[in-house]
Amino acid sequence: MRRLPVYLLLDTSGSMTGEPIEAVKNGVQMMISSLRQNPQAIETAFISVITFDSTAQQLIPLTDLASFQMVDLKASGVTALGEALKLTAHKIETEVAKTTTEQKGDWKPLVFIMTDGIPTDNWESGLEEFKRAKIAFTVACAAGGGADAAILKRITDNVVSLDTADSASIGKFFQWVTASIGVSSTKVEDFGKDFTNFKELPPPPSELNIVV
Repeated sequence: MRRLPVYLLLDTSGSMTGEPIEAVKNGVQMMISSLRQNPQAIETAFISVITFDSTAQQLIPLTDLASFQMVDLKASGVTALGEALKLTAHKIETEVAKTTTEQKGDWKPLVFIMTDGIPTDNWESGLEEFKRAKIAFTVACAAGGGADAAILKRITDNVVSLDTADSASIGKFFQWVTASIGVSSTKVEDFGKDFTNFKELPPPPSELNIVV
């Protein structure tokens, strides 16, 4: 079976304390329960959660929707986004099956990054490693006024922003991610095609501004 790997890179730095981190946890839970109702997604989508604060860690390796168990998230520390990009490149390298002459590998991974701040580490070296891998369709979200959309544009052309990092806005972001994964899983299941273009994703809700 060819899987559709989805990596969620979630900012858990100190500025996410309180309402934002709770909204992220609820958003992921809502996303999982919604995708479990989607026959194509339940067949193909595998979700991983990578968090970044003072360090980056993979809290949940690539897991099918039926077995996925969300873990508690705590907000503290600074914003090691570069380390998260490096870790994601490494995990995609080791967890995603490649196409060989004998077999078709997994579908091209989807990466969704959400941050409310500015990277505090040497993020450009992490970005180099991430870009070298050339392996994922990536969407980044700048949540609230503290995030720098220009930095995210260096990571991917597909950047959206939220005016505020409150629970309503973050909830809308996760609803859109859910719809995007649903559309992607239908596309790979029914048409056998990877995602290549932001325009193929569902239109974002009004709370999400597309950064051009």
